[in-house]
Parts: sequence; structure tokens; C-alpha cells
Amino acid sequence: MTPRRRDNEVRVSPRIVIGPDEIEWNFARSSGPGGQNVNKVATKATLRWRVADSPGVAADVRERFAEAFASRLTDAGVLVLSSQRYRQQSRNVDDCLDRLRAMLASVAVAPRQRRRRRVSRAATEARLEEKRRTSQRKTMRQPPAAE
Repeated sequence: MTPRRRDNEVRVSPRIVIGPDEIEWNFARSSGPGGQNVNKVATKATLRWRVADSPGVAADVRERFAEAFASRLTDAGVLVLSSQRYRQQSRNVDDCLDRLRAMLASVAVAPRQRRRRRVSRAATEARLEEKRRTSQRKTMRQPPAAE
């Protein structure tokens, strides 16, 4: 089957917009239920998107995406998503686009850097005092030592 393009834009935020010319579509026959329709209609949708070459995505988002979804990328840096959940080609295309949007949204915001904090002296003393009380309680549970 020859690849075709669809006029679908993936917009996650103002910083993340993937144009329809960046996405390549392939369609094939689906497996699973569907009767004779399965043998006639190419409803399985396969999306291909070159992550590294995308101008509509900020560089930091591209890096986080490539790191988070490294197992989903080919050696050439192409994301391949396919959907055959539905009997209609258009619904499978929408399913692929929704999954791509969700993946991009999950890496859109940079995680906050953890700032190390020093434990206060009062917190340390309270923890040690609690440990002493627990130890004392367990010691009192034991039978008296035989002399």
C-alpha cells in the first residue's frame, strides 16, 4: 500500500505543533473481527513521525520525548504508532493522533529539579526520641532476665 498523507495537525500547546506534512501515514488491512469487510478495506492506520527533524517541537521537548520513548523509536529516530482498534480508518487515524498527543503532553513540561534540603535538628532529635521510646517499649515486653 502506498503511503498517503492526511490533513491533521497535532497541537498540544503553543510550543508543540506538528504539521500534517511531518506525519507519514500507511494503511493496511486489519486483523481481528469484521467479517468480509476485513478482507476488503485497509482500516489499520500506521503513523510515522521523525522526532529529531520536527521544527514544530521545541528542542528540550524533543530531547525529553526521545529519552522517555526511546524503546518506541527506530534506529533512525522515527516514531511508529499503529492502530487497528476500530473498523473505520478515520477512527484509527484519530486514535493514533490522540496517542501521539498524549505522549507529547507527558513530556511537554520539564520535571522540577529536586532541591536537597537539610533535615532540621528538631526533626532528627524527634526521630531518635521516637526510636528510643519504641526500643524501651519492646524491652518492657520481654520477660525478666533469670539470675
